[in-house]
Amino acid sequence: MFLSIRLTFLLTFPLLFACKAPKPVAQHTALVPYGPAFAALWQQRSAEYKALCFQAYNIARLRLNEDLESSFPKPMAIVTDIDETILDNSPYNVHVALKGENYSDKTWQEWTSKAAADTVPGALSFLKYAAEKGVHVYYITNRSEAERGVTLQNLQRWNFPDADNEHLILKTTTSSKEERRLHVAQTHEIILLMGDNLGDFSAIFEKQPADKREAATKQSAAEFGSRFIVLPNPMYGDWLPALFQYNYKQNIDSILQTQLRNY
Repeated sequence: MFLSIRLTFLLTFPLLFACKAPKPVAQHTALVPYGPAFAALWQQRSAEYKALCFQAYNIARLRLNEDLESSFPKPMAIVTDIDETILDNSPYNVHVALKGENYSDKTWQEWTSKAAADTVPGALSFLKYAAEKGVHVYYITNRSEAERGVTLQNLQRWNFPDADNEHLILKTTTSSKEERRLHVAQTHEIILLMGDNLGDFSAIFEKQPADKREAATKQSAAEFGSRFIVLPNPMYGDWLPALFQYNYKQNIDSILQTQLRNY
């Protein structure tokens, strides 16, 4: 789910007039949003974000239709993440970013308690289509057990299929989803995995530095768009701590200096 670190560096805009001296990068004005808020702006307002989501779910429908032509020894199931895969939490990211804060369990649970997250474009219609075809939907999320009730309330608000205790599998002892996927696989044929983070698909991506995540992604290239359906999320994810090898003591300046490519 959410990481305790956020991109809190500021994005600067080009100077309007060359004769004016530039303001210090660290100076905050109403026209200089925090990085996460700028990422959320893209998610909330760009047509490209919606197009990518529709593309992902269109491909998912094609793959589902192919699988419906096959026979399996067990009932078919789709395993999906929740946050930024079928529910859009960008208002939370905007809320904490514009206050100059990072993610915290307290503020996150204040948000989820509202059960107010909107749907990710294309998610609801696809999962309803899958359910109509007799495919079970399992929601594997790293939300906590304390959030079970409000999570179900949010899913049921939009009439997501299989939005019940049996099909909602929350985080217990570990953020890894591998054991929970294997549990579903004992009784069902998992035909599709959907998520915004590579850890939603396989354990080979978990807790790996950036170069190994990239290598594992290349190794699994044939799975993307086939069995793995990836949704865009510019706001947060394991990609960020992978850049600094999960050493949370590093500051954002050192990360930018070592990881950004320039010419």
